[in-house]
Amino acid sequence: MAQDSTLFKNVKPAGQAPQEKKKRRGAVSEYKKSLVEKQALKNLYGLSERQFKRYVNETLEKMGKVENVSEELIKRLEKRLDNVVFRLGFSKSRAHARQMVSHAYFMVNGKQMNIPSFQVDTKDVITLKENKKKKVLVVDLKDKKMETPMWLKMDKAKMQGDVVGEPSLQEVAPPVQIPLVFEFYSR
Repeated sequence: MAQDSTLFKNVKPAGQAPQEKKKRRGAVSEYKKSLVEKQALKNLYGLSERQFKRYVNETLEKMGKVENVSEELIKRLEKRLDNVVFRLGFSKSRAHARQMVSHAYFMVNGKQMNIPSFQVDTKDVITLKENKKKKVLVVDLKDKKMETPMWLKMDKAKMQGDVVGEPSLQEVAPPVQIPLVFEFYSR
């Protein structure tokens, strides 16, 4: 019996990894910091790498022409139709808003729109199509209290939203350091 207990002396219980190798953790590199910030902003808006890179590069081209490139990038991201639908309170998340836009739930200035990346302008009117107002998802949202940003105006009775201004960096307050995003793409 004494020999049997020595057989299992070095065997670890299931699910426990050997702790022989410990990873060395040093200072976080500048590259990693900028990568993490870029990923956070990209994932916040639910964009693919290709889409996000295009937005950043187009914004970088405007450097020198606009006062604040960080604010310009946020304006472009915020004025996407799927984001506006989310901000107006028509959906629970940006992914849900993108699906609703893709399934042609909305009209912009009276025209059916099913492109989530469509850029809205000031004075645009976003309305829910009449035949979609009876959907369960939409009926539930009528009762939900949602605070809309200052640059949008929502009329819940008509299920209509108006773009009345421009989004600002201070109002949006993304949880990332936008200059690090530009630094990532400037390499």
